[in-house]
Amino acid sequence: MDLQALAADLISRTERAAEQIAGLASHTGITFKTADVVDAVERDLPADYPAPTVDGALTRRDVITAMAEDILTGAMYEDHA
Repeated sequence: MDLQALAADLISRTERAAEQIAGLASHTGITFKTADVVDAVERDLPADYPAPTVDGALTRRDVITAMAEDILTGAMYEDHA
């Protein structure tokens, strides 16, 4: 399993979901939560999409939540060099 490709794919899916939900919120005036973005990403994942299997580790939902928060706050795009 190519973990970098998997992370890039999950980031891309999360960005798309955030854009769609933010656009909908902008047009309707309805507020949304990070969990709404996470739910949208999870609904769109194929049934065989890889998930963490290590006991005690972060769940896939935890990872998507962290990604969504970083996307929504802009932290994902800050230069950390």
